Amino acid sequence: MVRGLYTAWTGMVNEQKRLDVISNNMANADTTGFKKEKVTSQSFDDELTLRIHDNNVAPALKRRIGNMNLGVKIGETYHDFSQGSLRETGNTYDLALSGDGFFTIQTTNKQGVTTTRYTRDGSFTVTTDGYLVTKDGDFVLDTNGNQIQIEGAQTARDVAFDEQGNILVNGQQIATLNIVNFENPQALLLYGENMYEPTNAAGLQASTARVHQGFLEMSNTNVIQEMVDMITITRAYEAGQKMIQTEDDTLSKSVNEIGKL
Repeated sequence: MVRGLYTAWTGMVNEQKRLDVISNNMANADTTGFKKEKVTSQSFDDELTLRIHDNNVAPALKRRIGNMNLGVKIGETYHDFSQGSLRETGNTYDLALSGDGFFTIQTTNKQGVTTTRYTRDGSFTVTTDGYLVTKDGDFVLDTNGNQIQIEGAQTARDVAFDEQGNILVNGQQIATLNIVNFENPQALLLYGENMYEPTNAAGLQASTARVHQGFLEMSNTNVIQEMVDMITITRAYEAGQKMIQTEDDTLSKSVNEIGKL
């Protein structure tokens, strides 16, 4: 019976973790370029149980009484990198990617250390010096790993980005956006600020994604589906609560009623 309490508890903990992921997805349903997370569940490995201190067998022998399972756990948390819908904004520096790929961003921490990270969020702007930056002020990089400066960006009327990421000012190409892809995108770590940081297993490679100027890629979170999953998780959690209550009542009767005989 105590095992039943533990098994029900593992199920409730598992559902709580799943609910945390779904809550984060729903909170970012309006975040540009956000990619939702998904989780899988799996059972713990079966454990072989042995009967020890059994007077019916030799002291040196342990009788096998079968396998037991200790419940459920989170198997894997992964990102769904499927394409989000494109919303037209008409803004010159709003860029969206269609296909597999990421913009390359240079971030700088408080200690002045720069790091290259990647994002699908193309809601860019320009500084007073003409540098192309994210909404948080991080620099967008070109194919040479340099910061992109658009001379006269504040006043220039003809700033264009073609589908290959080439930046044209008054018809003259000045740079090309560094758009990359990864062989194993699940090896990307979520850094925060809607950016990712690659691990050694990610495998940097070229991207065939197309750039769309004046558009933003919306989150690929389906709010309705997330709400349905949330209801399912809530019911599973309540089932675990009822299971624990039932086990507790049974234990109480065993101790307070049967134990008196």
